[in-house]
Amino acid sequence: MSGADQANTFDAVVIGAGHNGLVCANYLARRGMKVMVLERRDVIGGAAVTEEIAPGFRASIFSYLMSLLHPRVIRDFDLKRHGLEILPCSDMISSVSYDDYILFSDDMAKTQASFAKFSTHDAEIYPAFDAYLQEATKIVRKLLFETPVDPVGKSWRGLRESAGLLWRYRRIGRKLYRLVDLLTMSAYDYLREWFEDDRIIAVLAYYASIGTFAGPKSPGSAYVIMHHVMGEHEGAGGWGFVKGGMGAITQALASYGRTVGVQIRTGASVRQISVTGNQAREVITESGDTYRARVVVSNASAKTLYLNMLNAEDVPPDVLREVRGYRTFSTAFKMNIACERPPQYRILDKVRRDAALGNFSYPTYAHIAPDIDYLERAYDDAKHGWYSKEPFMTLVTPTIVDDSLAPPGKHVVNVFGGHAPYTLKGGDWATEKENFKKTVLDTIDNYAPGFSADIIAEQTLVPPDIERIVNLPQGHIFHGELAADQLFFQRPVSGYADYRTPIKGLYICGSSMHPGGGVSGIPGHNAAREILRDVRVRRT
Repeated sequence: MSGADQANTFDAVVIGAGHNGLVCANYLARRGMKVMVLERRDVIGGAAVTEEIAPGFRASIFSYLMSLLHPRVIRDFDLKRHGLEILPCSDMISSVSYDDYILFSDDMAKTQASFAKFSTHDAEIYPAFDAYLQEATKIVRKLLFETPVDPVGKSWRGLRESAGLLWRYRRIGRKLYRLVDLLTMSAYDYLREWFEDDRIIAVLAYYASIGTFAGPKSPGSAYVIMHHVMGEHEGAGGWGFVKGGMGAITQALASYGRTVGVQIRTGASVRQISVTGNQAREVITESGDTYRARVVVSNASAKTLYLNMLNAEDVPPDVLREVRGYRTFSTAFKMNIACERPPQYRILDKVRRDAALGNFSYPTYAHIAPDIDYLERAYDDAKHGWYSKEPFMTLVTPTIVDDSLAPPGKHVVNVFGGHAPYTLKGGDWATEKENFKKTVLDTIDNYAPGFSADIIAEQTLVPPDIERIVNLPQGHIFHGELAADQLFFQRPVSGYADYRTPIKGLYICGSSMHPGGGVSGIPGHNAAREILRDVRVRRT
């Protein structure tokens, strides 16, 4: 083997330097494997990046809040020593009208007091609901680190793993019904069993619409609520900002990776994975570089891997059929705004009089979604092929606590919401994007008068933009819908949910796999565990 061949030969090649790709690479490298990470863009991080949107203004371009990054990942890679610093986020305020709000907090008493303004019943029942949901969440948290089994697998190993999973969770008992409810019920029906006021229900049901092409009354949307509250940030749940933006997470992961020998090459878009004898052998880039490896790991979407990086004849027809049917249609949009000051919400004086935010002079975290019908109407517009006339939105202002993102006295506001369908019925984003932008800003101005006039620069991203920039099919932030038929042993396709593929030596470590999207690092962790298990078996 020539010196050039040796230089491009690795134990593992990881495709994609998003957070899961880096997590997987780090676990493999610290077990002694020689690892190369190939990144299509000129910047690492995937959807967890911080980039300049105007001179002196930097923003978390895609993902924008930290909650799901698992403490195990933070601890295993000593990310705080490598620059990760978590900053506090204020309690969330949700406008229920132009003049009033609900505050939603980790502090039970504060949330109850806010609920009580609208319903004494809902305030009193909230602790019981929270305990009920948290019990179900604890079960799912344990499942996060499980490798999905193949329930119809006929091999002895498959039967043993299925039996082992059932045995480990044998004490769930009647709590199983809680999971069934979450997976099958609509968010509205699920919450209506507890609460009576639609404004309070909207505060909780809001999470069911984030990144999902569904409304709060769509069957199965209840599960998405739990997906967004599963975080164990600092061991206790809750949301937070990352100093320097979300890109600081992936920079910290890369920093650790370098200490264990991980190599990263940017500007290296992958054209093809070469397969010989049903074994992944080489990764070939668009520029013609070839990397040989015993193991190839894709952090790209499962659709991108199966449909774009492999020859169709190398993939079983039934797998191709399922991958083509894997739902990735997105309706999420993102705006990153450089502005003179934080949004001046109409409710701000009332919030201050109530002393609701404690030590925060401004709310760093706010929702626009006054009631359940508002959320459902936003979905109805998208369901019929158009963007929402009144979109629901999350607005966060990280510069209230992080002065590294903007010039002194200036601010960055991240806006995330829905719905903005990937394709428009009877229209095209090339001509409609400016109209949509106006719709979003007009909606914000209704709740924070004058906000548009404070804008210095903005970046508006609809699903085709997200797809183009970070290669997520149809711009889906979770790499695929979080629906019952696309979870656990069915994610992304039946029979191959264990981070392996039908091709030997080829694995998937991204959010297309269990437990799904969000900046958690868990798919990367789990994929690395299975790879090391297989490598150990082959070595012996």
